[in-house]
Amino acid sequence: MFLEAWDALPLGTFHGEAAGRRYVVTRSVFAGGAAQKLVAEELGGTDYISANVYRLAAGARLKPCEMPEEKVVRFVRDLVPD
Repeated sequence: MFLEAWDALPLGTFHGEAAGRRYVVTRSVFAGGAAQKLVAEELGGTDYISANVYRLAAGARLKPCEMPEEKVVRFVRDLVPD
Protein backbone atom coordinates (compact mmCIF):
# COMPACT_ATOMS: atom_id res chain seq x y z
CA MET A 1 0.00 0.00 0.00
CA PHE A 2 2.89 2.39 0.69
CA LEU A 3 4.37 1.99 -2.80
CA GLU A 4 0.97 2.59 -4.40
CA ALA A 5 0.63 5.85 -2.46
CA TRP A 6 4.23 6.83 -3.32
CA ASP A 7 3.74 6.11 -7.04
CA ALA A 8 0.47 8.08 -7.10
CA LEU A 9 2.23 11.29 -6.04
CA PRO A 10 2.99 13.73 -8.84
CA LEU A 11 6.53 14.17 -10.09
CA GLY A 12 8.09 17.57 -9.59
CA THR A 13 7.14 20.15 -6.98
CA PHE A 14 3.60 20.46 -5.65
CA HIS A 15 1.63 21.49 -2.57
CA GLY A 16 -0.43 19.14 -0.43
CA GLU A 17 -1.81 18.36 3.00
CA ALA A 18 -1.04 15.59 5.47
CA ALA A 19 -2.30 15.24 9.06
CA GLY A 20 -3.87 18.70 8.88
CA ARG A 21 -0.62 20.44 7.87
CA ARG A 22 0.32 22.07 4.57
CA TYR A 23 3.53 21.07 2.76
CA VAL A 24 5.55 21.87 -0.32
CA VAL A 25 6.76 18.54 -1.74
CA THR A 26 9.22 17.56 -4.44
CA ARG A 27 9.35 14.04 -5.88
CA SER A 28 12.21 13.30 -8.27
CA VAL A 29 13.16 10.26 -10.34
CA PHE A 30 16.75 9.25 -11.15
CA ALA A 31 18.53 6.39 -12.92
CA GLY A 32 15.61 5.61 -15.23
CA GLY A 33 13.22 5.18 -12.31
CA ALA A 34 15.47 2.94 -10.22
CA ALA A 35 15.93 5.69 -7.62
CA GLN A 36 13.32 8.16 -6.43
CA LYS A 37 13.54 10.94 -3.86
CA LEU A 38 10.86 12.78 -1.89
CA VAL A 39 11.46 15.94 0.14
CA ALA A 40 8.64 17.77 1.95
CA GLU A 41 8.75 20.95 4.03
CA GLU A 42 5.87 22.08 6.20
CA LEU A 43 4.62 25.53 5.23
CA GLY A 44 4.70 27.82 8.27
CA GLY A 45 6.10 25.04 10.47
CA THR A 46 9.19 23.01 11.18
CA ASP A 47 8.29 19.51 9.95
CA TYR A 48 10.55 18.02 7.30
CA ILE A 49 10.33 14.69 5.44
CA SER A 50 13.09 13.23 3.27
CA ALA A 51 13.37 9.73 1.85
CA ASN A 52 14.54 7.66 -1.09
CA VAL A 53 12.96 4.62 -2.70
CA TYR A 54 15.23 2.26 -4.61
CA ARG A 55 13.67 -0.19 -7.08
CA LEU A 56 15.98 -3.20 -6.93
CA ALA A 57 15.73 -6.64 -8.56
CA ALA A 58 15.01 -8.00 -5.06
CA GLY A 59 12.16 -5.48 -4.58
CA ALA A 60 11.67 -1.87 -3.56
CA ARG A 61 13.57 -0.47 -0.58
CA LEU A 62 12.57 2.62 1.40
CA LYS A 63 15.49 4.55 2.87
CA PRO A 64 14.42 7.50 5.04
CA CYS A 65 16.94 10.28 5.60
CA GLU A 66 17.67 10.58 9.33
CA MET A 67 14.11 9.86 10.50
CA PRO A 68 12.04 6.81 11.39
CA GLU A 69 10.64 4.82 8.47
CA GLU A 70 7.17 4.97 10.05
CA LYS A 71 7.17 8.78 9.85
CA VAL A 72 7.76 8.62 6.09
CA VAL A 73 5.20 5.84 5.55
CA ARG A 74 2.52 7.71 7.53
CA PHE A 75 3.25 10.96 5.68
CA VAL A 76 3.08 9.40 2.20
CA ARG A 77 -0.13 7.54 3.00
CA ASP A 78 -1.77 10.70 4.43
CA LEU A 79 -0.53 13.17 1.81
CA VAL A 80 -3.22 14.62 -0.46
CA PRO A 81 -1.80 16.75 -3.29
CA ASP A 82 -3.71 19.90 -4.28
